Amino acid sequence: MKSEERTMKQQRIAILHNIRSLHNVGSMFRTADAAGVTNIYLTGYTPSPVDAFGNVRPEIAKTALGAENTVPWEQKKDIGALLSSLHKQGIYIIGLEQHARAVDYRRAKSKKSFALVVGNEVRGLSEAVLQKCDVIAEIPMHGKKESLNVSVAFGIVLFSLRDDT
Repeated sequence: MKSEERTMKQQRIAILHNIRSLHNVGSMFRTADAAGVTNIYLTGYTPSPVDAFGNVRPEIAKTALGAENTVPWEQKKDIGALLSSLHKQGIYIIGLEQHARAVDYRRAKSKKSFALVVGNEVRGLSEAVLQKCDVIAEIPMHGKKESLNVSVAFGIVLFSLRDDT
């Protein structure tokens, strides 16, 4: 399903940037559906639910369980242009990344339309992308590992944002 114009009081947008794992993409589609996301943008080299020949990618379909057909999505190669466009529309942009400027995700609240941006499983979001975010959020880690799987982190923060609106 392609992204379409919607007339809603609040937009909940997910931007999946440079995600490599097809399973992570499928999982985030399913989570996005459950959280009421209005649009998903797949940027950089994030794979879409269908390949260049229009064939369904079974790895995404397996974990998305049909959510790739219920949440409008669109591919955009240039994340910078997308973020600038969303910002001009009044969308509050939240980057999820461990960073010196990051705040606890529970403090990254928005009472208006928002876009949650998540990045590559290893490298995260670039400084150029983070510069275009209104806030950078992180999940405090208390164990020995530095981070969570991107799809898990996405779900935690997305549901927190949803519950605050």
